[in-house]
Amino acid sequence: MQKFSRRDETTTMNTLKILGRQVKEYKRDSILCPVFTALEVLMEVLIPFVTAAIIDSGIQGGDMRKVLLYGALMLVMAFLSLFFGMRAGTYGASASSGFACNLRDAMYENIQTFSFSDIDKYSTAGLVTRMTTDVTNVQNAYQMLIRMVVRAPLMLICSMVMCFVISPRLSAVFLVALIFLGIVLFSIALKSMPMFRRVFDKYDDLNASVQENVSGIRVVKAYVREDYEDKKFSKASENLCRMFVKAESILAFNNPVMMLTIYGCIIALSWFGARFIVAGSMTTGNVTSLFSYVMGMMMSLMMLSMVFVMVSMSAASGRRIAQVLNEKADLTNPAEPVTEVPTGEIDFDHVCFAYKKGSGEDVLHDIDLHIKAGETIGIIGGTGSGKSSLVSLISRLYDVTDGAVRVGGRDVREYDLETLRNQVAVVLQKNVLFSGTILDNLRWGKEDATLEECQEACQQACADEFIQRMPDKYDTWIEQGGTNVSGGQRQRLCIARALAVEPDILLLDESTSALDPISTSQIEDLIGDLKQQYTVIMVTHNMQQAVRISDWTAFFLLGELIEYGDTEQIFTMPKHKRTEEYISGRFG
Repeated sequence: MQKFSRRDETTTMNTLKILGRQVKEYKRDSILCPVFTALEVLMEVLIPFVTAAIIDSGIQGGDMRKVLLYGALMLVMAFLSLFFGMRAGTYGASASSGFACNLRDAMYENIQTFSFSDIDKYSTAGLVTRMTTDVTNVQNAYQMLIRMVVRAPLMLICSMVMCFVISPRLSAVFLVALIFLGIVLFSIALKSMPMFRRVFDKYDDLNASVQENVSGIRVVKAYVREDYEDKKFSKASENLCRMFVKAESILAFNNPVMMLTIYGCIIALSWFGARFIVAGSMTTGNVTSLFSYVMGMMMSLMMLSMVFVMVSMSAASGRRIAQVLNEKADLTNPAEPVTEVPTGEIDFDHVCFAYKKGSGEDVLHDIDLHIKAGETIGIIGGTGSGKSSLVSLISRLYDVTDGAVRVGGRDVREYDLETLRNQVAVVLQKNVLFSGTILDNLRWGKEDATLEECQEACQQACADEFIQRMPDKYDTWIEQGGTNVSGGQRQRLCIARALAVEPDILLLDESTSALDPISTSQIEDLIGDLKQQYTVIMVTHNMQQAVRISDWTAFFLLGELIEYGDTEQIFTMPKHKRTEEYISGRFG
């Protein structure tokens, strides 16, 4: 027998508490559903009792008035049962759908607060699975809990009570059958649960495969790897299918065992009931009622077994959802945040940084760098030297491991996150445009930006020219990811989006890598014009570009700042041997 520790119990209770908070405004529907379900069961339990009265007192007694009276009463009960069932179904659907909606909203809202390090804990496919498949499982389980978990036990208890009221001796047969069926169904459900859990763990891998293929479809087609990807996905899908079939094949025993027990009870009831009727200890109406109650008891057990399996399957989903809801962002606002950035001055005070705290694998080692407001600095270095990691610390996308990053003379951890990031505009090498118009994308950093301000930003970024050639100009629709514009156009729109914010600090991380030489030259001229207006930090592999634009250059190698100073002097008379080796290796 599996043993559960106190820690497991606590985790389960915490999961239920976390999920339970999302019922919110649907508490009323969640209460009314079981209430109407109970009333529905009550009507269904009383109908066979009235049927027995019609047979015994009306038909066999030859009293037509009682037949009509009891018949009318049974009709009213049937209509009431139908009405109560409809209301229970409506409230159950409302409560479960609303609960699922709240879960998705709460997860999505919490994901928006995640820092980059928080997001790194979950794959994109994993988050999508949690918000779709997991929520659907929990939704179905919740609907069954508030309806079937009330209906099945209540029907079981009431039917058993009525059976003992009618015939205690004959009910002993049903009690034995009930115990037998309960043990068998419980064993089936217990054996199938681990299989369903293993099946469910494969969903993330399957979704990750789909996401990887779709996001990299251009590479797949360029290398003619469609057949390979098809086989790869088919194999994963077939493995999942086989696991499902194996799990479902165990559950398939539910129905035969149920039918065997039901038919066995019917045969026993027919045999012993006939003997009791002949002996005069039971009436025909009572035997007819027992048939109805036996069917009700058996079906209740069947429903309970399915509920047990469904809840077991959804338990894993619930824990995965609770993980996201309970995740606390690593980066939070201080108790009394600073809400104004005075200047664009930036100081790295002996900064060390690792993506995984405590791992000992620092990406940046003891960086001591000071940038005055209005300066333009170039960050140079090879792949993996920590350039992008360095600039991500300025807008506090990550927190330093040791040391401090200061903007405007204050530690970035003292600022309100929104205030800080509003003053630090970032243009990445792989920027993203979102579905919407060009104007919608330009207003991402500044929602109240006017059309004239957006046009001015686009003119500065050399984007206005191609926008004016589009049929709808600034109202042109951009597809998700900017797939209907070229890479260079997408990059210029991203630069314009950053300029529209009117920040104190402008971070350009390989921002001209996708541009043609003419556009690159125009952007370089723009950066020259922005000197003194913004603090500009340009991350680039292009040393000639750094010479043309930067006032100062910081040279990084393997996470260390090995040289810093006048740009031309660094590349004409490098002080550090590794800088000289890098330059000679680059240009020969």
